Amino acid sequence: MLQNGRKIIPEGLKYAKYTPTNFKLKRALVVTKLSRYEFEQLRHPELSPDQLQQKLRDRGTDVEMVLHLHKVHKDFERRVVQSFQDVGCEVKLSSRLEFRSSLSKDVMSWADVIVPVGGDGTFLLSAGRASPLFALSQQKTPIVGFNSDPLHSEGRLMLPKHYSDNPADAVSRIKSGDFKWMHRSRVRTTMLGSNGNIPEPTDLFRHTEVKMEQVSTAPEMLDQDMAYKYKAKMKRVLPYLALNEVFIGEHLSARVSHLQLVLDHQDVVNKTKCSGLCVSTGTGSTSWHTSINRITSRDVDDLLRSLPDGDSKNVMMLRQNAEEIAQRYNQGLLFAPDDPRLCYSIREQICVGVWPSPKTFKERDFVQTVFVKSHCIDANLVIDGSISFPFNDGAKALLEVHPEDALLTIALD
Repeated sequence: MLQNGRKIIPEGLKYAKYTPTNFKLKRALVVTKLSRYEFEQLRHPELSPDQLQQKLRDRGTDVEMVLHLHKVHKDFERRVVQSFQDVGCEVKLSSRLEFRSSLSKDVMSWADVIVPVGGDGTFLLSAGRASPLFALSQQKTPIVGFNSDPLHSEGRLMLPKHYSDNPADAVSRIKSGDFKWMHRSRVRTTMLGSNGNIPEPTDLFRHTEVKMEQVSTAPEMLDQDMAYKYKAKMKRVLPYLALNEVFIGEHLSARVSHLQLVLDHQDVVNKTKCSGLCVSTGTGSTSWHTSINRITSRDVDDLLRSLPDGDSKNVMMLRQNAEEIAQRYNQGLLFAPDDPRLCYSIREQICVGVWPSPKTFKERDFVQTVFVKSHCIDANLVIDGSISFPFNDGAKALLEVHPEDALLTIALD
């Protein structure tokens, strides 16, 4: 199949021969996180190291801890780089800030593997910049991440924590093909409207305007059925894919978010007032999705005590196992990273009077697609907590998963 004069290989055929055993590791691009100390240096470039440390002390910052964690990260970063060099791999090193702002597609395509070193935030950044849209390249660059500080970071997107003690073992296994591919689903966001304009995005990490990626996101006409259903003429795909989630809600968290949702292109318009909408992938189900929906042992105990026979022997036994019940429930919130479904969650939905409409609207469910229309005043559509687009009254977006958008990652154990 040809697209813009380039040969595009369907997903199923594309990886039929691209197996771990014939994966050739020769070049690695290591993307390292920005430590807190480096962040403070960027905020105060006019200060010398001594002046900066004194300024931090004056405001009450634990400078010794900040410097210690900076050293821990840098020491681990050097170990990862050395591990790749020891197996004959050429390495290029980029900070998170440099990777975000200046690395060209040529540098990213140069690498056989992209290696975020830090925490999940660095992994998400690397994932977004490595392959913003499938059509940009004929072969995906795999990603494998190392947690530089497992004592202070969960790092669920990174390799298991024991590889933080021995990164050379992980690199050796990758070099020899002793690993598995993992395809992580991502959310594609399409703006719908009367024209193909997209508001300028804001990089929440830097709090500055960032230039849109130069990708094939030209405005397109909607097909007749979609145009009629969603009262729009044009569509435009955003050049960023969400690995964890897409969040839509008012910028000021104290303000109510007023949204309309259509699920799986059904003929029902679900109206809600809430604290925002979170649409999560299986990868993101371990993150914000779980935080929104999890319950505690106290919740279980309070629920059991409210039963009419709350003092019965059976209920008392259940109350003694409230912690286990809560853990089982929370574990059930998770779903596989390669799951083609999305799970939407309505945060703190107002359930008074006419809200929600209809009353049968579920505050959480699995879907294939989510159409969202905004009736907000000062809202944003935020991709992976990083890239934000204005999403105010009248704005429309379609969220969906496409197999070809999946992120290719390396999994050990």
